[in-house]
Amino acid sequence: VQLQASGGGLVQAGASLRLSCAPSERPFASYAWGWFRQAPGKEREFVATISWRAGKKTYADAMKDRWTISRDSAQNTVYLQMNNLKPEDTAIYHCAADLGKKTHFSINDHRRYDYWGQGTQVTVSS
Repeated sequence: VQLQASGGGLVQAGASLRLSCAPSERPFASYAWGWFRQAPGKEREFVATISWRAGKKTYADAMKDRWTISRDSAQNTVYLQMNNLKPEDTAIYHCAADLGKKTHFSINDHRRYDYWGQGTQVTVSS
């Protein structure tokens, strides 16, 4: 199974983008989905996660007031609505699926996630 992320692009500061992520095979059962990002020369960073059944959302502090993670169960797709983008948000954004097998890792730890997308580039100019 591959996760296919899309929706990135080059925008100016203050703009919005919506990222999407869907599995290459459906149906695809997962416990939760997450978004992470990685800027050049930096560690992979947690952005947000959503549990598939209950829709419980968790955000990194820097994003919780600007961005929204959501899911479409019928389409088996996860979205990340990013508003008020800033230059420091420039990174490759990866979606990931948590199958619930590594619950000893916290939900904001990339090691918890089993499948990863190839990433979509988001570039924010000042």
